[in-house]
Amino acid sequence: MATDTLKSSSGASGAPGGLRRLLLDNGALTALIVLVVALSALSGDFLTTANLLNIGVQAAVTAILAFGVTFVIVSAGIDLSVGSVAALSATVLAWSATAHGVPVALAVILAVATGIAAGLVNGFLIAYGKLPPFIATLAMLSVARGLSLVISQGSPIPLPGAVSHLGDTLGGWLPAPVLVMAAMGLIAAFVLGRTYIGRSMYAIGGNEEAARLSGLRVKKQKLAVYALSGVFAAAAGVVLAARLSSAQPQAADGYELDAIAAVVIGGASLAGGTGKASGTLIGALILAVLRNGLNLLSVSAFWQQVVIGVVIALAVLLDTVRRKAGATPAAPGAGGGKGRQAATYALAAVVTVAIVGATSFLHSGASSSANPRMGLSLSTLNNPFFVQIRSGAQAEAKRLGVDLTVTDAQNDASQQANQLQNFTSSHLGAIIVNPVDSDAAGSSVKAADTAGIPVIAVDRGVNKASVDALVASDNVTGGELAAKSLAQKLGGRGKIVILQGQPGTSAARERAQGFAQGLKAFPGVEVVAQQPADFDRTKGLDVMSNLLQAHPDVQGVLGANDEMALGAAKALGSRAGRSVQVVGFDGTPDGLKAVQDGTLYASVAQQPSQLGRIAVDNALKAVQGKKVESTVKVPVKVVTRQNAAGFHG
Repeated sequence: MATDTLKSSSGASGAPGGLRRLLLDNGALTALIVLVVALSALSGDFLTTANLLNIGVQAAVTAILAFGVTFVIVSAGIDLSVGSVAALSATVLAWSATAHGVPVALAVILAVATGIAAGLVNGFLIAYGKLPPFIATLAMLSVARGLSLVISQGSPIPLPGAVSHLGDTLGGWLPAPVLVMAAMGLIAAFVLGRTYIGRSMYAIGGNEEAARLSGLRVKKQKLAVYALSGVFAAAAGVVLAARLSSAQPQAADGYELDAIAAVVIGGASLAGGTGKASGTLIGALILAVLRNGLNLLSVSAFWQQVVIGVVIALAVLLDTVRRKAGATPAAPGAGGGKGRQAATYALAAVVTVAIVGATSFLHSGASSSANPRMGLSLSTLNNPFFVQIRSGAQAEAKRLGVDLTVTDAQNDASQQANQLQNFTSSHLGAIIVNPVDSDAAGSSVKAADTAGIPVIAVDRGVNKASVDALVASDNVTGGELAAKSLAQKLGGRGKIVILQGQPGTSAARERAQGFAQGLKAFPGVEVVAQQPADFDRTKGLDVMSNLLQAHPDVQGVLGANDEMALGAAKALGSRAGRSVQVVGFDGTPDGLKAVQDGTLYASVAQQPSQLGRIAVDNALKAVQGKKVESTVKVPVKVVTRQNAAGFHG
């Protein structure tokens, strides 16, 4: 009776009420349409074939991960491990095929088996071990990431050519990752809507106890659900590695949050029982469109994080409003619901095309800016060294009348690939890139080369692609100078520890190589411990505090950057600069102040502001067709208390 009343009320509503109901029932789709229309109006570079394909590629990995997470969330669970499992699966594939000569087909099977194994462990801990899903998958997040680093020894592993083609385009225009995303989406939709296990997910998520009493083997179903999530994570890892032409041990870091966000934005409830593959795809597209559009509009990298967080919060708020208004998703497999859903999507496509077509006239007569436009993609802005590169580049761009867009890759090679693709599709005059990883940046730089856009690399080179110039100081030479200055300060004898950078980054590898070379001339200097502290001051403090328990008689510390050196100095307290000498790297303002105060003995300064300034100068020369040197070296300098006052980075 209540159902009849609801239908009657809904049918009696007028056109405005029907539109309101349509918008509430399809909130994510409505949000995507609004975003597309708004960005089409704001940016003339948004609505191009190349850029729309970029968005599809950039959404692919998140969407594939999110399809797997959809299974888990529909069954009222959570999976925080998918990003780490993706990285581990890709690492297993590359390691087995490259280092051990395993046939590519078998290596792919091993990668998928790795994802299944991780999912089964999650499912077993949750179903039989009675661990909360949050705790079980959080543990797997750490285990899988650690295994990825152990297998790869912290370095990227080249991917076999047969697998790398998954990152290519078909026919010169259709990206393979988009096809893989579509295929995995169809599989997810089929599993959810047409299979016994799919119906079981909805039943368990709706009421687990009722599902058990009705005869469902809930524990075994949970094992299958998390195993499926692992399969999709493995597929996402392979696609991501193919895009980067290498398996990165730190790849997909934090992607589990994007995947969960995509599922929630797509209309699923974290309480379980609702969710569908099409909604998840729309959620992933919303995140990709947002990041792409904010890049094109030159929105600050810091504000981008704020905007995306607000969008996620609004999506959950909309879901709450929808539920209070009585909008409910169609039951899985309901025929009428499927027909209405298809009609809704068709109508949405027609409306979007019409509105977007109209907004394109806003840009048809717009004149381009008289100033040259450039993009600068930095590996991270959470480190003072790279903040100084940005400052130097922005100051020089302002002086030369250059419009400079700066993005922050947050030490994520995949996110940087997205940013470089956005720069390329925006037809910028030149691109400046500070690679997260030299190998991973290669394919994106090749695309810019093909588009005829000059590329300048700063601080780190790009492998497997040509750049117009490399503006850098020598990390290996700097590492040698740091080691020699510390050894000489110790009189050629003593015990030291080395704080290494983030595993898998080229800067960490090169500086460690320089440290090793510099210490060869001082056999009396003993390295009693080497541990990564991820270029982070807090981690430097924690790691050094731990090492002091085992090595209280240490006499020197080599930090692969100033931040870690400053953390070590904090752990040493009054011993820093007195009984224990600390040497940093980068010449950041805080590092140089510590050198002047005597807390640090020295810092190997790379003059980061100069790096940024010279990179912009060379980029402008390339835009103007002038000759640029293939390599521009900015000399490193050991700064001690004696020469710190006159040094400016």
